[in-house]
Amino acid sequence: MTRHADFVHLHVHSQYSLLDGACRIPDLVEAARRHRMPALALTDHGNLFGAIEFYEACMKGGVKPIVGVETYVAPASRHDKESKGIQEASFHLILLAKDEVGYRNLLKLVSLAHLEGFYYRPRIDKEILGRYSKGLICLSSCLQGEVSYWMARDERAKAAKAAGELAALFPKGDFYLEIQDHGIADQRKIIPGLLSLGKELDLPVVATNDLHYLEKSQSRAHEALLCIQTQGTLDDPKRFRFETDEFYFKSPEEMSSLFGEAGRALLN
Repeated sequence: MTRHADFVHLHVHSQYSLLDGACRIPDLVEAARRHRMPALALTDHGNLFGAIEFYEACMKGGVKPIVGVETYVAPASRHDKESKGIQEASFHLILLAKDEVGYRNLLKLVSLAHLEGFYYRPRIDKEILGRYSKGLICLSSCLQGEVSYWMARDERAKAAKAAGELAALFPKGDFYLEIQDHGIADQRKIIPGLLSLGKELDLPVVATNDLHYLEKSQSRAHEALLCIQTQGTLDDPKRFRFETDEFYFKSPEEMSSLFGEAGRALLN
């Protein structure tokens, strides 16, 4: 019997992360099958547009579907629309449905994000997250997540406060501190701090790869997609771009080489 991989991707953007994700859903599922991953998540930015297509493709391909979203969280109230710009308007957060109750709560949160919290992006806040957290698992997200944001700025007390507030919204064991390594200095800088914070607050840690395209060779095409989103051009040195070409569908072996010393985070 073929052994399943010990790692599955839980931070994944398809073409439904509009003008930011470059992965087609059938290709994502096939990649998971190729790497013997028993499950795969879908966490598009602020929407569930691909949820049904993803679920059906996974069921057909023999991969367990984990439906999720990378939501945007307002720093204070979702009704507050006075921040100075898009970078200050929201933090990122990963939500994954454990069951049908969680899926229905995802639907509710995404709907409210558009109807009540929209400011540059569809946003929730901690008030409604606490109200609709049942059936959900939460990951603290990337450098744009609140915990990592403060940790990268050497504001450990603020990072701990944010982690505690978020963890309090979920049953024990359902909130995870998320570590990533795409060769970006700030990501590597904060990994020891996040591991230490996890021990201090008794919070589990999970290793992810912020997946935006399937193959490393597709990073240039993804840059063109970002240019369309930001109305930039590839010949503009000041255009918005990802710092490295490491945002692809990494194999379990590649992830193990990055996080081997934090093996529990890979298993999580």
